[in-house]
Amino acid sequence: MAEAALTPDRILEAAEEVLRRYGPAKATVVDVARALGVSHGSVYRHFPSKAALRDTVTERWLARVADPLDAIAEESGPAPARLRRWFDALIQAKHRKAGDDPELFATYMALAAEAREVVAEHVAHLCGQIARIVADGMADGGFAPGDATAVARALLDATARFHNPAHAAEWASPDTAAAFEAVWALVMRGLEVREIPSPPRGEG
Repeated sequence: MAEAALTPDRILEAAEEVLRRYGPAKATVVDVARALGVSHGSVYRHFPSKAALRDTVTERWLARVADPLDAIAEESGPAPARLRRWFDALIQAKHRKAGDDPELFATYMALAAEAREVVAEHVAHLCGQIARIVADGMADGGFAPGDATAVARALLDATARFHNPAHAAEWASPDTAAAFEAVWALVMRGLEVREIPSPPRGEG
């Protein structure tokens, strides 16, 4: 490949393939450069370090999960239904990645463990998407009023067993779907607007 034709996207594509072939422990920038037919110095002109390249690969992988969820967060319509679609889409995306290519999924888990800032930004992005839906629900009276950002983080934490890769080994369990429905019913009750009962006559 002519070095003039080298782009960050081409490097990232090659890096993903090298990581798939060798795994995160053995893959090097030299391997990426060799796959592209260029010098490793050419790769470093686009990514200043091995860590920067791996962080960007991780960022790109996480974006493939988060980007489709943006469309759901930006939809109009009843917030409870949008919120459920958002979580269903998140869970399906994570389970599909884990099931379709377990080795590559393990590779990205290892990269994510190194890229803490990238993962923190990803989680913040997801929380922002949820908060948008929750805020809409609070605005139209479907959800109880409160701090939409705090509620969003609580929802993500409460459902972590079903989408956090740390729990991937549990996803194949036959009771996973029923367990999620139980958690979902609980969190939705927590979001409901509750009327304050009137005091008995003669009191208050």
